[in-house]
Amino acid sequence: MANKLTKHSADLSPGVLSFILLALLSLIWGSSFILIKKSLVAFTPLQVFGCRISIAGIAFFPFFLKEIKKLERNDLLYFVVVGIFGSGLPAFLYAVGQQHVNSSIAGLLNSLTPLFTLLLGIIFFNSKVERIKIFAVFLGLIGAMLLVYFGQPASSQSNHFYAFLLVLATSCYALSLNTVGKYLTNYGAITISSIAFGLVTIPAILILLSTDFFQVMRVHEYAYSSLAAVSVLSLLGTFLANILFYKLVQITNPLFSSMVSYLIPIVAIGWGVVDGELITIYHFIGFILILFGVYLSKSKK
Repeated sequence: MANKLTKHSADLSPGVLSFILLALLSLIWGSSFILIKKSLVAFTPLQVFGCRISIAGIAFFPFFLKEIKKLERNDLLYFVVVGIFGSGLPAFLYAVGQQHVNSSIAGLLNSLTPLFTLLLGIIFFNSKVERIKIFAVFLGLIGAMLLVYFGQPASSQSNHFYAFLLVLATSCYALSLNTVGKYLTNYGAITISSIAFGLVTIPAILILLSTDFFQVMRVHEYAYSSLAAVSVLSLLGTFLANILFYKLVQITNPLFSSMVSYLIPIVAIGWGVVDGELITIYHFIGFILILFGVYLSKSKK
């Protein structure tokens, strides 16, 4: 399946393909909140994390056996960075942090990814960024803040320490993005995804086995429905989405790719509308600011 996606993508121009990939990723990741909610019915956040990484890692395993042969020894460290900071550590931080931080604050903090991508790129990766793209990042951030603020009332009970864990997770994504954009552009998206996940799958499995996962599977009434939800989350939101995402980084740049975090709230609110929630003029303003920011971030010198 992954090879077919890569083959068909070659028939599209990079400009068209980049926006298609951005839209698909927004739809996949924006819809993942429903699956996470269903997964947490039976499992703890740590078990959801363990299942998600383990199932995705198993799905990547056949590709890992093939793609590992392409790995250059000098690039091993970069793959370790992508595996830990792009997949493993953020998934763990979100699993822990979202136990104590309400979803509106979590959504806002997730929108810091493009800002961290911009800052880390300039400070540590010598990235040259035009002023218009800096403006695009802040424009999108304002739009995302409007969506989050008016999309769900914030709770004053959010724990600052756990909120910091979510901020740390977004900076991890930014580090991974810049690493791929700077050092791994000579590798295919499947190669990057499969090797990176191959490096974090065993630790995730060990963490899962350290919990009472099998006991839950035996006794919990909704264990199998939660397992089905986390399996879909793993195969779509992690396995497929990672391939699409690293492909997007390769044909564009880390900053444009990170803008997906601004589009995710649009999809999440769209699901809310389907579920009967109201949409206001502030949502439309947020939509416009985000879409304009994404467009500007793709502009060339």
